[in-house]
Amino acid sequence: MAEIPLDNEDRAWYAAFRAKDARFDGRVFVGVSSTGIYCRPVCRAKLPKAGNCSFYGTAAAAEQAGFRPCLLCRPELAPGNAPVDAASSLAHRAARLLEESLGIDQGIGELAGRLGYTERHLRRAFTAEYHVSPVQYLQTCRLLLAKSLLTDTGLSVLDIAMAAGFGSLRRFNDLFRKQYRLPPTALRRQAKDTQGQDGGMTVSLGYRPPYRWRQILDFLALRAIPGVETIKDGIGDGISDGEYLRTVHFENGERPIYGWVRVGHRPRKNVLSITVNAALLPVLPQVLARIRHLFDLYCVPDAVYEILASMNDIRPGLCVPGTRLPGSFDPFEMAVRAVLGQQITVKGARTLAARLAEAHGRPVQTGIEGLTHVFPSAKDILALDGAIGNRLGPLGITGARAKTILELARTFARGDMDFGFCAKPETEARKLMAIPGVGSWTAQYIAMRAMGCPDAFPHTDHGIRKALAPSTPKEILELAEAWRPWRGYAAINLWNSL
Repeated sequence: MAEIPLDNEDRAWYAAFRAKDARFDGRVFVGVSSTGIYCRPVCRAKLPKAGNCSFYGTAAAAEQAGFRPCLLCRPELAPGNAPVDAASSLAHRAARLLEESLGIDQGIGELAGRLGYTERHLRRAFTAEYHVSPVQYLQTCRLLLAKSLLTDTGLSVLDIAMAAGFGSLRRFNDLFRKQYRLPPTALRRQAKDTQGQDGGMTVSLGYRPPYRWRQILDFLALRAIPGVETIKDGIGDGISDGEYLRTVHFENGERPIYGWVRVGHRPRKNVLSITVNAALLPVLPQVLARIRHLFDLYCVPDAVYEILASMNDIRPGLCVPGTRLPGSFDPFEMAVRAVLGQQITVKGARTLAARLAEAHGRPVQTGIEGLTHVFPSAKDILALDGAIGNRLGPLGITGARAKTILELARTFARGDMDFGFCAKPETEARKLMAIPGVGSWTAQYIAMRAMGCPDAFPHTDHGIRKALAPSTPKEILELAEAWRPWRGYAAINLWNSL
């Protein structure tokens, strides 16, 4: 095939591809006409000629152009993006919902309704941003998850088809052959059986470096709820530098699903290794979506640091490149945790949360030391008999906070608010403050961690005031204007500095 001259923009992308620049990983994909495959810009295969390369903003766009994914760099491991501008935020929120619900039948009209827009407007915005339709994007997400499971696990092809949301083995085989021009079993021959003695299967999720793994692990360790979460220290060799483990609970129709998840770090490959037990296979896309949110894998660290570097003028080292904004795995758990943490120490809130989990959570058998309960759901709180103060008071939870937790449970059960990371956090935070006992600090903290709002900023927080002393809360708000739209990351840096 004859080479096609590159325009100025493509020349810039090719330069990034040639340099294997990780900052562009997930932001552009390279289609190679001479091989028919598409790659990440960090791919270590032999560099193709510039004229044989075309560039796409998403894996879905590359696949719609007729390319199949590279088996070496594995586009399914590319990190995502976290835009904050209004023009593209709708499309990206829709994309995250699609990624989370691969196995759930959900029409585009229903998706649009959840996001508060018409189906026509969502399709138009999505296509303008990603250059593919929502259905095409969903199809690519399913195929890439299936490819990852084929390569990295010993699951049967049927189990993989179901986990990736295809609904039938025949549908999976037909689409896989059509899109990638080879049967799924061709990848199966190269697969490693990664099922360990604990019954877990492991897949990988990519991130954009730098990634301060030890920093986010320490943050989560300080707040981990005993019985629900635990941190295992690594040996400091850069391969197993600590792991995060937790229990998991999903309402999957009428049958609840319980399990556990383990998250480790593989810095040499710029991925997190995610091990889940077999019980979670029916909800695997949801589990992986929540892990991406919890560990902030959509972050573009150079874009964040470009804005927050000015923090180092206040005190050298105050802002560290690669700092992530820890999200949450369970939004109700995080909302309750925020209420329990009002005006007391982090350690005190952790103690109360542990008592609540042991008293009213569900016991689970995990076989893992330190993981004994799932945190109570909104339904569990609503099912408690008698006055809520009488049920939570003996745990050390004040009557006022018990009533706030009960109202939060009602709000979750009714679906009055969207606490997910696809919510419009500014709007939802205002709704939160209408709940008795939820003030500005609590609303901002929930928006920052449960809803993944990168600009939420609990400026009255004791730690933030301590880190920026002697500034008043009003002066702190004025100072933080220069940190928009990443004030949430600024808050994490300020907390870490203590």
